[in-house]
Amino acid sequence: MTQTKVIVIGSGFSGVSAATSLADKGYSVTVLEKNSTPGGRARSFSAQGFTFDMGPSWYWMPDVFESYFNKFGKRSSDYYNLKRLDPSYTVAFGEDDFVDIPASLDKLRTLFESLEKGSAAKLDAFLEQAAYKYEVGINQLVYKPGRSLTEFMSLKLLFDVLRMDVFQSFHKHIRRFFSHGKIIKLMEFPILFLGALPENTPALYSLMNYADIILGTWYPMGGMYKIVEGMVQLAEEKGVTFLYNQDVKGIDVEDGQVSSVITATDTFYTDVVVASADYHHVEKELLPPSYQSYSDSYWENRVMAPSSLLFYIGVNKRLKNLQHHNLFFDEDFGPHAREIYTHPKWPTKPLFYVCAPSVTDPTVAPEGCENLFLLIPVAPGLQDTEEQREKYYNLVMDRLERLTKQEIRSAVIYKRSYAHQDFISDYNAFKGNAYGLANTLKQTALLKPRLKSNKVKNLFYTGQLTVPGPGVPPSLISGQVVAKEVEKEFKAPDKIYINPKTQMHGAV
Repeated sequence: MTQTKVIVIGSGFSGVSAATSLADKGYSVTVLEKNSTPGGRARSFSAQGFTFDMGPSWYWMPDVFESYFNKFGKRSSDYYNLKRLDPSYTVAFGEDDFVDIPASLDKLRTLFESLEKGSAAKLDAFLEQAAYKYEVGINQLVYKPGRSLTEFMSLKLLFDVLRMDVFQSFHKHIRRFFSHGKIIKLMEFPILFLGALPENTPALYSLMNYADIILGTWYPMGGMYKIVEGMVQLAEEKGVTFLYNQDVKGIDVEDGQVSSVITATDTFYTDVVVASADYHHVEKELLPPSYQSYSDSYWENRVMAPSSLLFYIGVNKRLKNLQHHNLFFDEDFGPHAREIYTHPKWPTKPLFYVCAPSVTDPTVAPEGCENLFLLIPVAPGLQDTEEQREKYYNLVMDRLERLTKQEIRSAVIYKRSYAHQDFISDYNAFKGNAYGLANTLKQTALLKPRLKSNKVKNLFYTGQLTVPGPGVPPSLISGQVVAKEVEKEFKAPDKIYINPKTQMHGAV
């Protein structure tokens, strides 16, 4: 019996997750990838003996990854080896004021108590709530497709939602427990991954603190790209076909259904399309106007997570006073946050992050050298020039050298920058965003762009601009969620809709 054919556009985490989940259920799945390698924002590159992860650098929520591989009878250790980092990360509050965040909860309680008397017990109470939110949020809510209110209509789930402080801000929630400035900064840090101010982020997301403190910060030896390699290997084991350098130029729709996907060199006939590419790009650039679900004004009114100015740096010596993950909070986050979210512009005194994976993994740099990944969160939609990039490179390096008490720039033997224009060029990212749609209350669950097109019967979306939201674990989950929705409506092999053109000679 002929298999239902599925085209997945994009090979980021959500795309590979969706493709593997569908192939496992008997669909014939082909992934079309714009770039020459898989992974989307999680690609990797090598230069002068250094191996750089291009995007995600934090491995949190190991249970989500393990659950994913277990679903196919595998373990993450079948594909890569994890190491728990201790300290999890370090925070620089100023000169000679570095705080290492220990992996041990007991040591963290001691640290909190040294900063604010009574805060150890308050941390216990906070984490007890956060554990409940993680259990319900990660194991139940994030797997909801967000297509109907009926998904949330059980009395237990409504009770759970109320208990999870969905309608209270993270800002207020943290301050119910702690008052010390450093503790507040430490506790607010994880939600920066969600792309919104603490004042606009639901307190539900204290589940991120549970992920940080209890589940820990890990690293796949060899780099984050090892996850991509493992996922692609698993997908291919399930029969998924990956085609690279296939930049999709259009989607043909006939009678309200996709009939084919067009690249610069080929036409791919299909029964179902799952778009893991940028949602806005697919809607506004690939679909005919009459089949677009959202207006220009809708997209302009979305609150986007930040973009990033990144630097990949190879240093010809080992550096001191750096851990694997380093957060530089030596400036006030308030003005920087306003320059991202309220009055978008290039920041005056930005906070920044430095990843030095060579501290943990000698394979990512030549012997005696250091591999650095620098990130400055910036507003999306800014004018991005080489002059701006160089200005911020020197600004950040001035502070990094002063705070870590060493000369670095003179030892740099490789440097590459990456910002808005690169996100647009490589990923068709809306406004050059790096993380997707911000997780504000008005952009949660049903209020996100839908994972199924309102106007095209066999077009689905997955990834960081739809449910459940930005980040690697949510993207991994997003692919699984959309695969289940495809399976409900386009069963394999008992198909509800078959595009007759997929049965033509030469069709993919």
